[in-house]
Amino acid sequence: MSAPSGNFDALPDLALSPGDTPRDRAADRRALLALGVGSFGIGTGEFVIMGLLPDAARDLAITIPEAGHLISAYALGVVVGAPLLAVLGARWPRRNLLIALMAFFALGNFASALAPDYLSMAAVRLLTGFPHGTYFGVAALVAASLVARERRAQAVGLVMLGLTTATLVGVPIAAGIGTWLGWRWAFVIVGAIGALTVLLVWRWVPFVPADRHASPLRELSALARKQVWFTLGIGAIGFGGMFAVFSYVKPTMLEVAHMPASGIPIVLALFGVGMVAGNLVGAKLADRALMPTVGGVLVWSALVLGAFVFTAPYPWLASLNVMLVGTAVALGPPLQIRLMDVAGDAQTLAAALNHSAFNLANALGAWLGGVTIAAGMGFTSTGWVGVLLALGGLAVFAWSLTSSRRCDLTVPA
Repeated sequence: MSAPSGNFDALPDLALSPGDTPRDRAADRRALLALGVGSFGIGTGEFVIMGLLPDAARDLAITIPEAGHLISAYALGVVVGAPLLAVLGARWPRRNLLIALMAFFALGNFASALAPDYLSMAAVRLLTGFPHGTYFGVAALVAASLVARERRAQAVGLVMLGLTTATLVGVPIAAGIGTWLGWRWAFVIVGAIGALTVLLVWRWVPFVPADRHASPLRELSALARKQVWFTLGIGAIGFGGMFAVFSYVKPTMLEVAHMPASGIPIVLALFGVGMVAGNLVGAKLADRALMPTVGGVLVWSALVLGAFVFTAPYPWLASLNVMLVGTAVALGPPLQIRLMDVAGDAQTLAAALNHSAFNLANALGAWLGGVTIAAGMGFTSTGWVGVLLALGGLAVFAWSLTSSRRCDLTVPA
């Protein structure tokens, strides 16, 4: 399985301070590559089951909707595990924590390949989701520490590139092998990527001793910061629109656009292209103007989600629109950096909670989209749901700015 970023020599020179040497920059690129391989593995592991649900359902003697609960179990594991492991790992050196998280993830996927029945499989998928958010949060902190402050979002974007590339490369390859050799082999592959990440992080990510003042209580102090909650709210609501549309993109393309089933992989690939592009562009813009990027991405999301209502009947227009919907992932890097800026000393918990918020957005968007479809509003109604969620995120964003300005005014000059 190829690494998400290809040749690490092609990665941009992110750390360009005057004292840097070529060797320093090469070491930083290797560290970023190691972190990106981990996000590639997690992204592949999270989404590959979606393409193998009929095979898993048949083997486990359950219905396809019941097999879909395996996806929900993993998402629940992410939501619960991110804050729990971030707090428990507060005193760990970050490299050691990353290694432990990826070892847990690898073992969880190997166990998924061996689970004998539905209940054990659901329990294993729940536990396998635990390291997801904490890994991304800690990896983002490590990536940002490797570069100059004005390039933090791009470093975080390179770590997230593994996740977005997984939707374009990792998931189709793992799903194809799973279809050929058996669906359980997909989890063996993901476990192997996790094991490879353990090795790469150990070899390439620099060891930094743990902060001796770190503690679970200090990490929990993030929950007392209003701007942390605002930022999480922006992600949990504003990001949900993308999932409202994407969760039902296949039946929409089949029933509304009347696209043949053979064209669906192309649509999914275009969505992956949009995610990769949005991640890179969003990270670059965030380094130039952080908060304007957050607001701009939310406005852009509302526009492209609303456009889907009108392009859905036309196969090619709808396909291109789905790609544009994928670019909404540009919201990820700037929100991750915003959490770093407002979390104070509680960096690990705040960074990990970002991915809990995104998984809540996944659940919220898919649920609301299903509600409107069930109410007889048609598959295109998911576009309107997406618009409302993007505007909801924009409202939280505006509230956050207003609250921040009021706070600044109350601080003595």
